Amino acid sequence: MGFARTCSVALVGVEGVVVEVQADLEPGLAAFTLVGLPDKSLTESRDRVRAAIVNSGETWPQKKLTVGLSPASVPKGGSGFDLAVACAVLAANERIAPSSIADLMMIGELGLDGRVRPVRGVLPAVLAAADAGYRHVVVPERTTAEASLVPGVSVLGIRSLRQLVAVLNDEPVPEEDEDRLELEGRPDPMLAGLTLPGGTGDGLASTLGGDSAAADRRDLADVAGQPAARLALEAAAAGGHHLYLKGPPGAGKTMLAERLPGILPPLTRQESLEVTAVHSVAGILPPGRPLVDAPPYCAPHHSATMPSLVGGGSGLPRPGAVSLAHRGVLFLDEAPEFSVRSLDALRQPLESGHVVVARTGGVMRLPARFMLVMAANPCPCGRFSLLGGCDCSPMAVRRYQARLSGPLLDRVDLRVEVDAVSRSDLIGHGRGESSAEVAARVLQARERAAARYQDTPWRMNSEVPGHEIRTRWQVAPGALHAAERDMERGLLTARGLDRVLRVAWTLADLAGHVRPDPDDVLRALQLRSGFSRGATLAGTS
Repeated sequence: MGFARTCSVALVGVEGVVVEVQADLEPGLAAFTLVGLPDKSLTESRDRVRAAIVNSGETWPQKKLTVGLSPASVPKGGSGFDLAVACAVLAANERIAPSSIADLMMIGELGLDGRVRPVRGVLPAVLAAADAGYRHVVVPERTTAEASLVPGVSVLGIRSLRQLVAVLNDEPVPEEDEDRLELEGRPDPMLAGLTLPGGTGDGLASTLGGDSAAADRRDLADVAGQPAARLALEAAAAGGHHLYLKGPPGAGKTMLAERLPGILPPLTRQESLEVTAVHSVAGILPPGRPLVDAPPYCAPHHSATMPSLVGGGSGLPRPGAVSLAHRGVLFLDEAPEFSVRSLDALRQPLESGHVVVARTGGVMRLPARFMLVMAANPCPCGRFSLLGGCDCSPMAVRRYQARLSGPLLDRVDLRVEVDAVSRSDLIGHGRGESSAEVAARVLQARERAAARYQDTPWRMNSEVPGHEIRTRWQVAPGALHAAERDMERGLLTARGLDRVLRVAWTLADLAGHVRPDPDDVLRALQLRSGFSRGATLAGTS
């Protein structure tokens, strides 16, 4: 009889659960039983592990083999358990010492030839291992940089099962030909353009990262005119506010949204780990960049389904666009073209900063603290705000605009009408401020806010609860007269007043004011309520 155990990690969303992998050999008819609530892909590991062990020059035990995954109540899936199962079997068969793997955490998929292939979610898995007290982790060689982001953990990156057996037995480590593993470095063709949760056909094609060469060339100076929209974009970046851009086609709505990540401050170390963990689980980490240090930018197509936006899919849910945009920007172009159910599903993560998805395979909680930017035409043909030329009926215009529900828009802090660009804006006034200039002011504003909230759990104005922003940090006397008047007329809700105050504090931080004055509150109210074509924001020219 032989018994051995080692450990691996089961991922539930971006949180890891340590799983003990136990192997038991008994005399009897040769059979391989895998227990512990495995899914289909994990059940198939029996064949992968057997072939990998044999093709690595080892002997498969001709006995009754039972492999248990504990705790048995936690659903387990994926191919990341292969390496731990193989080593537990070899230790139970006395090919390696059971004590050499008892305190090891192993993560990796095995090919039939014994090579170790990378898997998704290495970073959150190693984080879970570190939290559980494990200090030695074995991962595929190509994910060593990702696993090494976790402090206090010794990481061993291997290419094959043969190499790991040699290391554990203090034998000469065989060389593995890199050409045999070249396919592991290629991006998954299913992720080209980013096809995400829900399987194929869920209509989510996104751009992520914000640090690509193409994104670096997107400068705010390229946007002609639009002073009000530029102010709203700067305020959104400084305070973490949601933004709604409404205007005719060609006015620059998409250009503005694409340049928002360029004026956001770099992610902190903790934020980078959070974002990297989500992207690791989704399998979209950029090659050669194990740590995401720039705010992500996610722009799903309007045909995206609700599971692809908020997370879901069959079995255990996967991250959606709201989680992939965590600590970054989620841009919904042609927002009224999204399904009403998909749009309204955003309301909960907009308030809470996370999303909870329940499926038959389990319940998953994912981070979703993102900046929402929506762009829309005023009507189906897009010419409603122009003088003449609109062919839409009044009913069609109302129906189109009503696709963005009141409760959703009530959660959006900034609403701006983007006018059509005039000839003088295009050729008469040169380039506007660059992204670098605006980013410097945004960083200073965020530093002022962080200093103000240093003894609180908040860092940005958009995060402060309404009661706190109303009572703990007072605006200048008489600054709220215009907002109070709008509340009495029913034009502003209680939630809307709180959001006006948050935006007013952001505008004050940008201007270097100690607290919001009447002009700051008036500008915030105008940015909150929207304004008609041709109007000018107070304090702007």
